[in-house]
Amino acid sequence: MTRVIFMGTPDYAGSILEALIEADDIEVVAVYTQPDKPVGRKAVLTPPVVKILAEKAHIPVKQPTRLRDEEVVNELQTIRCDLIIVAAYGQILPKAVLEHAPCINLHASILPQYRGASPIQQSLLNNDSQSGVTAMWMDEGLDTGAIIKIETLEIGADEMVESLYGRLTEAAVHLTLEVIRHWDRRSAIQQNNAEATHCKKILKSDGLIDFSDAREIYNRYRAFTPWPGIFTVSGLKIKKMLLEEESSVGEAGIIARIDKESVLVQCTKGSLRIFRVQAPSKQETLVVDYLNGKRIGCGNPLV
Repeated sequence: MTRVIFMGTPDYAGSILEALIEADDIEVVAVYTQPDKPVGRKAVLTPPVVKILAEKAHIPVKQPTRLRDEEVVNELQTIRCDLIIVAAYGQILPKAVLEHAPCINLHASILPQYRGASPIQQSLLNNDSQSGVTAMWMDEGLDTGAIIKIETLEIGADEMVESLYGRLTEAAVHLTLEVIRHWDRRSAIQQNNAEATHCKKILKSDGLIDFSDAREIYNRYRAFTPWPGIFTVSGLKIKKMLLEEESSVGEAGIIARIDKESVLVQCTKGSLRIFRVQAPSKQETLVVDYLNGKRIGCGNPLV
């Protein structure tokens, strides 16, 4: 029986924890997750799904604001375990925790590519054909540890972030169970830091588009739907679209054609087919209905 401490916060971490709880040869002896947070307009204090799963399985749950605090570290060091499994926990592990037991981190990219906060979105922004999950031994750096194993998958040409997130979650669950059952520190491969790329935390402002490059906008749409979404300077949100083509040259943002359920919008390079939009403080609607309400026709800017 392998005894593990689990650390994670987002929903996909919950999927990994659920698999660990169900495994007959693994015992989860403690779960660390972020503190409950207010959610929605009414700011209802809501626990992470990881906490809910752990409490249902009668596993002790810890939610320290700072994992680095001395009393938190001291308490963790009293918990006997063989491994610490980390999946997007959201806090840096101090050296004392790294030394308490071997720590395995699950990171949603093919390392050393896309170290940092938003690897799944970055793979779509760059129009990559592949993504993956890396299991690595943690060290004091950010996603710099030696690689145990990488599980890769193909990215669909029109795949959205939610779909990719779901498939990477399934891969992470499978990979986590495999490395726990067959881990060997001697076979790990050091990362080539010279090949490393980093991705930042996504901001709401990253969703702003200007109809300059159709491919770049479509990649943003795939990566940023549902949040932060993509929107124009006027605040019009593009809710559903497809890349029409990438090579034409024209005036940015001009409506080239209006069909029954969509409009073709020209970009400086390429064009986009838009189906649904949402104006500020309005409900989402068919783009054709939006144009009729605004009395906008072919040859005019979309916004």
